[in-house]
Amino acid sequence: MTSSAAQADDIDFFHSPVLVADPYPVLARMRAESPVLREPTQGVLVVTGYDEVLAVVGDHESFSSCTSVTGPFPGFPVPLDGLDADTVRALIDEHREQLPFSDQLPSFDPPTHTAHRSLLTRLITPKRLKANEEFMWRLADQVLAPYLARGGGEFISDVANPVALLVIADMLGVPVEDRDELTAVLTGDVALGSTEGAEMAHAPLQYLYTRFADYIADRRRTPRGDVMTEMAHATFPDGSTPEVIDVVRVASNLFSAGQETTVRLLSSALKVLAEDVDLQGRLRRRPELIGNFIEEALRFESPIRGDFRLARADTTIGGVDIAAGATLMVHYGAANRDPRVFENPDTFDLDRPNARRHIAFGRGVHSCLGAPLARAEGRILIERLLATAGEIRLDEVHHGGGGDRRFEYVPTYILRGLTQLHLKVA
Repeated sequence: MTSSAAQADDIDFFHSPVLVADPYPVLARMRAESPVLREPTQGVLVVTGYDEVLAVVGDHESFSSCTSVTGPFPGFPVPLDGLDADTVRALIDEHREQLPFSDQLPSFDPPTHTAHRSLLTRLITPKRLKANEEFMWRLADQVLAPYLARGGGEFISDVANPVALLVIADMLGVPVEDRDELTAVLTGDVALGSTEGAEMAHAPLQYLYTRFADYIADRRRTPRGDVMTEMAHATFPDGSTPEVIDVVRVASNLFSAGQETTVRLLSSALKVLAEDVDLQGRLRRRPELIGNFIEEALRFESPIRGDFRLARADTTIGGVDIAAGATLMVHYGAANRDPRVFENPDTFDLDRPNARRHIAFGRGVHSCLGAPLARAEGRILIERLLATAGEIRLDEVHHGGGGDRRFEYVPTYILRGLTQLHLKVA
């Protein structure tokens, strides 16, 4: 089969409200036709099969991440169609810095990516994770107490957002005195993945750049023995000292990406819990199952639907020929419901034996560095919520009755998550 032989349904893959409300039936039809299928509006090859996604993200030699955030929008600076692989590779190297978000870690390829990612590896250590987890237990009770006293409310703004922000702030060593300001500035949702220019703006990142630049510069002048000092004095693998902006960019990216995905995970998990009282009871009786509950929540509703790759070699994935210069979307949400890997994939199954095989955090060189944080946040917050709250239910004033549920999802092709989740807690 060639890439031109497979074509998706006549649907606007990047704008259709159907794919916002419930993308999984369309994705299943696409996968059944071919695990690598060309969508008609932008000509992007959408990779929906589990093994096929792994093949793409595991091959950074054939597939560049330079367009990982933007995909076909606004397009590559020069045409790539019909060019040989050597020419495509040369054009990627020549023009990649002109692409939006080209200064961000997800858009880097090795060896640049390897060098910059290494700046954070000394932070995500067992010792640091243990200290961060101790902070999470205290934070969970602190944030949940007023929420439970009110009998619930809007979970994302009242619980998920502040927890996610403050956990990553603690991990990165943001001074305690600055955390209230940071939370106030960054609690608004940013619709990543929109094709509208205003929504692709760097505004939150620019704020983080400014804050972290001040921190890093200060710690280089006056080391304090804190986490920010460790970041300020981190070196590349070759021993060279990065520019301040290099450290700032990777720290800001971990902060913004970690906050966004964790909020989506927490809200999706709580939606499942609120719709299943028996599941709540089971997890209360056996809290050791909460870890697998989190893995199944990540598989069932992957916070990152997927991202993009630009082919820089002629290759074949899933029996589909892919030409150098083609744009692919690796769809983690679809791959995590591939029935070839996950039995009854559209059913949430607490006892799923291979739930942890999900690829919600990606794989390969761009696998999420903050995955241990997200897992711990989810496990700890849900354990404390179930231990301190009574029955958790959806607020039917906002979400409707059992036969007529209403939910709104973030209108983007990159993220999968609720805009609001109103709960009643006994």
